[in-house]
Amino acid sequence: MSTRRALRVLACLAFLLVVVPGFLRAQTDPLPSWNEGPAKQSIVAFVQTVTDRGSPQFVPLEQRIATFDNDGTLWSEQPIYFQFAFALARVKALAPKHPEWKTTQPFKAVLEGDMKALAASGEKGMIQLLLATHTGMTTDEFTKP
Repeated sequence: MSTRRALRVLACLAFLLVVVPGFLRAQTDPLPSWNEGPAKQSIVAFVQTVTDRGSPQFVPLEQRIATFDNDGTLWSEQPIYFQFAFALARVKALAPKHPEWKTTQPFKAVLEGDMKALAASGEKGMIQLLLATHTGMTTDEFTKP
């Protein structure tokens, strides 16, 4: 066997002995990108419990349902996003300080509960609402009930 071929064989063996076991170990972790901690442990334990046929908390496959949003979170933002629900409520709360909103779209649509007119205002209208209801607020003001 030539020296060059022997070096190739040794390189392949080194790859198999060093890289592959680490790769295989990473594949056994159900959440490899998560840091170790209570959240990860709770999720893994929950999944193990509900998928173990011997567990009293076993959930049959056809009853396992999870709905995820674009960013992977549970989709609790339906029927509308929380920020938009906040903006709609905030328009109503701020309306006494802005009498012009009674005749100005998209604010008029919100105050009258006219979702068709609000939808017709499009992206521009949505941005107007978000700017009017979110701009200039401190964190404390934003979190007040």
